[in-house]
Amino acid sequence: MKRLNISRFLLLLFLAPCLILPCSAQEVEYIEDDVTELPEGMQPQEIDSLLWDWKTRNFLSFDEACETTGENPVFDAETYTYRLSRLPNVISMPYNNVVQKYIDIYSGRLRNSVAILLGASNFYNPIFEEALESYQMPLELKYLPIIESALNPTAVSRAGAVGLWQFMITTGKQYGLEVTSLIDERRDPIKASYAAARYLRDLYGIFGDWTLAIASYNCGPNNVTKAIKRAGGVKDYWTIYPYLPAETRGYVPAFIAANYIMNYYCDHNICPVNTTLPQGTDTIQVSRNVRMERISELCGIDQEELRKLNPQYRTTLIPGDSHACTLRMPTSAINAFIEAGDSIYVPLAEVQTAIDVPVVEQSQPKSSKSKRGAKYATVRKGDTLGSIARRNRTTVAHLRRLNGIKGNKVMVGQRIRVN
Repeated sequence: MKRLNISRFLLLLFLAPCLILPCSAQEVEYIEDDVTELPEGMQPQEIDSLLWDWKTRNFLSFDEACETTGENPVFDAETYTYRLSRLPNVISMPYNNVVQKYIDIYSGRLRNSVAILLGASNFYNPIFEEALESYQMPLELKYLPIIESALNPTAVSRAGAVGLWQFMITTGKQYGLEVTSLIDERRDPIKASYAAARYLRDLYGIFGDWTLAIASYNCGPNNVTKAIKRAGGVKDYWTIYPYLPAETRGYVPAFIAANYIMNYYCDHNICPVNTTLPQGTDTIQVSRNVRMERISELCGIDQEELRKLNPQYRTTLIPGDSHACTLRMPTSAINAFIEAGDSIYVPLAEVQTAIDVPVVEQSQPKSSKSKRGAKYATVRKGDTLGSIARRNRTTVAHLRRLNGIKGNKVMVGQRIRVN
């Protein structure tokens, strides 16, 4: 066995920490910062509103089996720097004191909110990634809606920005989103995601720098251009940092911290909530006016679910007469929509009486037959699939198959097809 040269051994011993973590001799840049302002979308009241979102209420649940002390450990600067450097990102994710402030907020007082965001991201990340990939955008941009809207598809800012990606009316229309008294496609997760990907692509084309593009997404390219001029023409986010609006100064650090916490939540003892993905959905083109009340009645879909699947419609009217409109529903409901034929377009006035009768006051379950012979029963208080099946001389399995129901859950007022 060869003897190791002592000087070489000492050199390796000195360099070893740098092979594992960034060398401690490397200084972390200190940024003068007199404000740590959370982006509006990450304010506690905005995150609280996510708890009332339809998907959150129906498909998220806290994981009681997750074992954690709840303690938020503190790490040194080298650890944070190393973890950020390991993220498979194209966008630069530097570590500094401002980024640390936001990591502390996410892993500290907002840790329960992060647990909810981790669950909700399972709904939206596939949509975001597909849209970003279609324009060859860095996939880490999928974390922008976290700080824009806290993943709340109905979020509305003080300035009037709307949706997951928080589009203003002018910008939304510029990128092909329809906004009228009846339709607001800024609320459509899919269409808004593709519009956001295009917008981010164009912003990057202006500045040639991702952190500047992200900053301009928040405050507009004109404000970023002004900050660059005030900084002597230097196109670097951290150089123009003092000249940006207060919220934008926190926007990029908040984005970096969001990337960190969404990947290293386990290291901070944060348990993500459980997610049950909704049943499969599909779309159908509607070329005539139709109301959601009528669709709910004939297709056996809860009206709240229908509205949440189609958040772009500001009222229950889908204005197909003006132009073809997209309607998203569970696959089973789409089949029922097609089977209903022209009866789906019957004016609401003809069925308003039946809809207005409180379900709990009906002594007998209401049943009706469509022109094609399908029979429906309205769910009363206390009803189960079993009791509905017995009253209509059928089986629970048959009801599940007709209505696309996987479990046993039914809602008061829901219309169940029984033959």
